[in-house]
Amino acid sequence: MKAKRVIIHLKNIFMSFAVVMLISSYSNCNAQIKFLNSSVVPAARGSVKVRTDKYNNYVIKVDLENLSEAGRLDPPKNTYVVWMVTENNVTKNIGQIKTTKKFLSKKLSASLETKSSFRPVKIFITAEYDPNLQFPDSVIVLTTENFVQE
Repeated sequence: MKAKRVIIHLKNIFMSFAVVMLISSYSNCNAQIKFLNSSVVPAARGSVKVRTDKYNNYVIKVDLENLSEAGRLDPPKNTYVVWMVTENNVTKNIGQIKTTKKFLSKKLSASLETKSSFRPVKIFITAEYDPNLQFPDSVIVLTTENFVQE
């Protein structure tokens, strides 16, 4: 009788652990992270969504509002570049964004969706002259905090 209770208790512990692991892995693969407030473009707001696809690539989607045109910065730049820091602390250029105005709106918005085989732990945006840089050359306009805890 006592052995039966121990087995049932161990099964309950195992099932609880499995549920917690499943929930935490799901939430890490479908994270939405807000950008921190910017001193360079104070009105800019946005978020990053990270999820995994069926091939275990990371799908990174950046959505922004009220991001002024890069040419209006001081000094003026040509474009915004989105960067990611990988779990191995490597910084990668993942693409450029351009601001657009929504139909019947004065608000500027911007977005970028890309895939990476590398796991991102932080996303940041710089304003640059050249969108093809391998390393950031300018001041960070927007950044997230590190969103993956190891």
